[in-house]
Amino acid sequence: MAYLCPHPNLLPMRVLLVLALFGLAHCANPPAQRLRTQVILLGTGTPNADPERFGPATAIVVDGFPYIVDCGPGVVRRAAAAGLEVSRLNRLFITHLHSDHTTGYADFVFTPAVLERTEPLQVFGPRGTINFSRHIEQAYQEDYNIRIFGLEKGDSLAYRVQVREITDGEIYRDERVTVMAFAVKHGSWTYSYGYKFITPDRTIVVSGDCTFSESIMAQCQGCDVLVHEVYSEDGYARRPPKWKTYHADFHTSTTQLAEIANHSQPKLLLLTHQLIWDSSEEKLLEEIRRSYQGEVVSGRDLGVY
Repeated sequence: MAYLCPHPNLLPMRVLLVLALFGLAHCANPPAQRLRTQVILLGTGTPNADPERFGPATAIVVDGFPYIVDCGPGVVRRAAAAGLEVSRLNRLFITHLHSDHTTGYADFVFTPAVLERTEPLQVFGPRGTINFSRHIEQAYQEDYNIRIFGLEKGDSLAYRVQVREITDGEIYRDERVTVMAFAVKHGSWTYSYGYKFITPDRTIVVSGDCTFSESIMAQCQGCDVLVHEVYSEDGYARRPPKWKTYHADFHTSTTQLAEIANHSQPKLLLLTHQLIWDSSEEKLLEEIRRSYQGEVVSGRDLGVY
């Protein structure tokens, strides 16, 4: 069973009191949180400026330690809203270098450092990530100098960024998690990846942005959670021809995602980066459920699964 419940810090006191009266206060601490591994959707948005959906970012939290996939707008404040300790944000996995997935990068580099991160930030991403990171660091060089050599006397180690450009296969391992990367097709991007996180109690696959491919079906076979992007075919039908061509080559339709899920049978299919346009969330779920009978949830920012 999936659980979608806001972090307790986000619930008004009067709501918590009502929940307590009815014995439901544990909604703020659902059974999913008793697992060693949680999935927290920090941002489920697209390039569209939806104030209810921040930029793409997903936290895989193992024994309280966060591993973040992508860094869209607002990522650090969303992490704080989810109850994550900002100073512990030091593992970042980038699926591809599209702006909506990376405009929070400077925030991810500098804000946790200001808030006393104690070790370098480790970043894993596609070819081009080193150059991308270097330019961000150069843009903030004066800020860095003032924070390190000025009155703050900041810890230079906290501002250090270690970038590894990845290929398919195992890219990271520690005592809590093994991370596998696999190439996906995302339009004209030469390098775009999804990630599989293997933890002591769960296997979680994050698709990144992609269209239908055999690679993702192979990677998410029997996984516990598949976090996947999707677009509504109902909304797509009314898009201009230019955008139809674009979306078909860059993204995954509801019918295609149902095929992926039927083949791989995840315990939970979790939708993110939903392109709905003038259709509806309910219609999008209906489209998937026409041919997929497994558990599927429309993800929301700060949902915990």
